[in-house]
Amino acid sequence: MQYIVYVLIDESGKVYKGMTSNLRKRLYDHKSKHTRTTSRMGDLKVAYTEDFDTFESARKRELYFKSAAGRRFLKDKLGP
Repeated sequence: MQYIVYVLIDESGKVYKGMTSNLRKRLYDHKSKHTRTTSRMGDLKVAYTEDFDTFESARKRELYFKSAAGRRFLKDKLGP
């Protein structure tokens, strides 16, 4: 099974990081306000994705993105 770590951003610059095995379904959940964290965010766009072969490696990368070093990496990658 393939896993995807993704970063969403809204028009105000708020960022959400997550992982899934079905990005299309997960985006539908976010955009239809079925996810509490993103329900208060505006129009969401996929800003960045990475693919992984194992759940463990995807989860490790997701946790990295949620760390200070990961936030710096994403800021450099995505811009201000």
